[in-house]
Amino acid sequence: MPKLNIKFAGKNFINPYILAASPCTDEVEFIDTAFEAGWAGAITKTTSIEGSVVDLAYPMITGFNVGAENLIAMGNIDLISQYHIDDIEKRVKKLKKKWGDKRVVISSLMGTDKKSWQTVTKRLIDAGADMIECSFSCPQGSMGEDSGKMLAQSADATEKVTAWVKEAAGKTPVFIKITPMVTDIVEISQRVKNGGADGVTASNTIQSLMGINIHTFEPNPSIHGKSTYSGLCGPAIKPITLRVIAEISKGVGLPLMGTGGCSNWIDSVEFMSVGAGLVQMCMAPMRYGFRIIDDLTLGMLYYLEEMGFDSPKDIIGKALGNLVGHDELARIKPKSHINTDLCIKCDECYIACHDGGHRAIELDENRLPKVDEDECVGCGLCKTVCPVQGCIEVRE
Repeated sequence: MPKLNIKFAGKNFINPYILAASPCTDEVEFIDTAFEAGWAGAITKTTSIEGSVVDLAYPMITGFNVGAENLIAMGNIDLISQYHIDDIEKRVKKLKKKWGDKRVVISSLMGTDKKSWQTVTKRLIDAGADMIECSFSCPQGSMGEDSGKMLAQSADATEKVTAWVKEAAGKTPVFIKITPMVTDIVEISQRVKNGGADGVTASNTIQSLMGINIHTFEPNPSIHGKSTYSGLCGPAIKPITLRVIAEISKGVGLPLMGTGGCSNWIDSVEFMSVGAGLVQMCMAPMRYGFRIIDDLTLGMLYYLEEMGFDSPKDIIGKALGNLVGHDELARIKPKSHINTDLCIKCDECYIACHDGGHRAIELDENRLPKVDEDECVGCGLCKTVCPVQGCIEVRE
């Protein structure tokens, strides 16, 4: 039987699933409950030095729905923990005293200058943190860059602050959490590597505007009629996260923790197949509770057995060899094939092909779709819009 345990960054994890720095890791009781449920580790919500201003605004969470699809993403205007380092170091000590090496406690931090970055780093390590994660992907202090920019949007600042933290951390693994909102994610990750970090967390939420009330023109979430940009997370950003992980894996080769859009064990396999060694989760446990870990671990176990893998480590990077440039793709001539036994006569494929494809689908006298192979180029639009799994295939 395969085993779920995995060694990553020199630490032993009972499975590849850990809680991302988020509201569900801002109380020690929450993390303790998650560890009891079976999560392998948790990243305490980003903390800062005493005296740092933590001025949170509520309500801070907004959902993003499309039609009947409920919560395909979630926006959050939360930034850092309401607790400063003096509180967090006590919580880390408490967790490590109870769990020891059975669970991995990672601490997320931020600073505004060299002294604060290094001071918080050392204090968290002294408290017992197994690893350090640095938040370079929230608008926390410009570090000499343009005001309001994320630290990881500056290659020079990324390398400089990474070196500060790693100098303070010594042998304790340091991971830098970056943002996908950059021109070249590989360059930023290379600067993380140059700074001496042990790995990258890829990536964070995506700065977004969650919606507008069209009657009052108030952005969401409305706080006395005003709002700001939210960090978008959840299933909607999964494709972006996959791209980011893959680019860093192929271009830099640093160990990776993947986060952003993972909702189930299949998503986690995809993250690992493009290079992630561990998978962080945030929105899914916030929405469904910590017991989602049962589905994650059982699903992963069955998958490993089905594939003949011994460990989640066998998945890492498996898909990278199949990811090529556009000019390297085979030029074939596929066609759409419709299984009319499965068709529910929704007309989705006909409408899409007629006004967005190649007008290669017609409806017969029974309103069943029929493909004109002379017109069909195999673009895949009909399969994409079809609501019935397996009804339409695109093949040679």
